[in-house]
Amino acid sequence: MPTILSVAEAVPEFVIKQEQAIDFARELFSEKFKDIERLLKAFQNGQIEKRHIVKDIVWYREDHSFADKNNAYIESAVTLGMQAIKKCLKNETFLAKEIHCEEIDAIFYISTTGMATPSIEARIMNRLPFQENTKRIPIWGLGCAGGAAGISRAFEFCKAYPDSKVLVLSVELCSLTFQRNDLSKSNLIGTSLFADGVACALICGDEVNIDDLCAKKTAPAIIETQSTLMPDSLDVMGWDIRDQGLFVVFSRDIPSIIEEWLKPNVSKFLNGNGLQLSDIDYFIAHPGGKKVIEAYIKSLGIHDSMTDISLEVLKQFGNMSSATILYVLRRFMEKGGEAGAYGMCTALGPGFSSELLLLKWG
Repeated sequence: MPTILSVAEAVPEFVIKQEQAIDFARELFSEKFKDIERLLKAFQNGQIEKRHIVKDIVWYREDHSFADKNNAYIESAVTLGMQAIKKCLKNETFLAKEIHCEEIDAIFYISTTGMATPSIEARIMNRLPFQENTKRIPIWGLGCAGGAAGISRAFEFCKAYPDSKVLVLSVELCSLTFQRNDLSKSNLIGTSLFADGVACALICGDEVNIDDLCAKKTAPAIIETQSTLMPDSLDVMGWDIRDQGLFVVFSRDIPSIIEEWLKPNVSKFLNGNGLQLSDIDYFIAHPGGKKVIEAYIKSLGIHDSMTDISLEVLKQFGNMSSATILYVLRRFMEKGGEAGAYGMCTALGPGFSSELLLLKWG
């Protein structure tokens, strides 16, 4: 059972409070929507207090080409990605000693908000002392499900190579995809919700001496994972790629889809591992939004206290796409899990799809 040993974040410099975001959206969308004040209640009702972004808010009031935005993505992704990796490998909360870049066998790079070839992890490897034979696995396009999927793929890598130490680096700079001239309701809701975030996780295989590395009494081992794709759901969530860049596709039906689809999916996964929902101690959910969290509670019949950490991440950081689940996971790991306790990670993304991970603290 590969183990998640460390998780760290790199938080972008600029803070935007939700009141500022409301004023920004009012200025932008008021001519398009006569009922703008009613629509702006989405900002107030979403329980987000602040978010972090890589540019000052003035930057978003100006027009930028797709190339300009993508160049900004590459610059910030490299800078913040390096910070997250360094913090993950020298994290005294989780690690008894520093792990050096040279010890890393593979890097899974996760993103859906910008493009680069050579990919971002290659650019980072030119600036940090990774070994030249470190395997690179960039994964693009999984959206909010990407962080959980990245850990799942790292789990499989460590099962195949049990002496490996693997990084999962998630970089999502959602603000750089913002379309100032897109006056759709999807863009309005996206403006109320999405943010920038970067996080890195370290996963180690069974043959790595965990006892020498782990600073906590327990750490979550990954027992099993499950990826699921809903047929004929391509229009639920994703990007519409046009000349000007990435335009958000965000269906209003997502909460109702979760209510109907998630529980059978989760039950099948847990039953296949000899468990049921009542056996799960920690619910490590990607907080796609307040309504998504409410849909988790309603669909799975769990106590709302199980989503407290997810809701707190949403309040303080917004939806950072794939990176968000790593922010939630870090806070569960900081609290420390009881030996033998089970946790379940869940994240939903374009496709429409879900990623599930079963964890056990030990």
